[in-house]
Amino acid sequence: MEAYTGFAEVYDIFMDETPYKEWRDVLLELIRRYKGESEAGEAIDGNLMQEQNSILDLGCGTGTLTGLLAAEGYDMIGIDNSQEMLQIAIEKRDRLGQDILYLQQDMREFELYGTVGAVISVCDSLNYLLTEEDVLATFFLVNNYLYPEGLFIFDFNTVYKYEEVIGDTTIAENREDCSFIWENYYHPEEEINEYDLTLFVKNDSKETNSFRRFQETHYQRGYRLEQMKSFIEQAGMAFVTAMDADTHGDVTPESERIIMVAKEQNKKHQSVNR
Repeated sequence: MEAYTGFAEVYDIFMDETPYKEWRDVLLELIRRYKGESEAGEAIDGNLMQEQNSILDLGCGTGTLTGLLAAEGYDMIGIDNSQEMLQIAIEKRDRLGQDILYLQQDMREFELYGTVGAVISVCDSLNYLLTEEDVLATFFLVNNYLYPEGLFIFDFNTVYKYEEVIGDTTIAENREDCSFIWENYYHPEEEINEYDLTLFVKNDSKETNSFRRFQETHYQRGYRLEQMKSFIEQAGMAFVTAMDADTHGDVTPESERIIMVAKEQNKKHQSVNR
């Protein structure tokens, strides 16, 4: 799953049109709408209240969305497998004076010290899980670390998107200080899309007009709505809702990205299993 090494350096440049604030607003609305309420009359101590107000951003990347949610008053934890991406996230956090815990961990094996009120994973992070076993391992951990009735909100790219929209295409972008060539190869048998990424990044030195060249290969697997519903249920969570990530309406056979909401359903304010 190693990716985003050289690309991390220019990731935010090429993602500058990503609608992070719109994503934040969608997440906040879903949390408000489906947030579990504690049992009537039950007193919740301060530690549990803090856990209920915490959100884990799984596959947080350079921490842009993590920081936006922290600014809304949530206690944020960000997990990513890329040291390079996390370093940029930490620099943002320190610049803004925010209190965010960042951890370099594989989402298939992540560990926390307590439960969280919600787990989010956006921008197709879960598509980097290439096997059903990897997805289930991740979902079981999510369920384990969710506060009672906590929410799991995530998106994923569909098989339709990889197969019909971006598979076997080349994307290129040229800017003054950096450029990239992004070549896609779709493997239908495995339903996996291969990204061969070539980057050219201008050197910092003002005395030269030279560029550094990086190459990375990424693999992402497409999934279907019914598959993700099954993974949610096998991990012990309850499926809540799904919607098209672009239209925010019903999922259709042509949906390219889907947002899903699941909920923890079995805990009774007991301690998390560590």
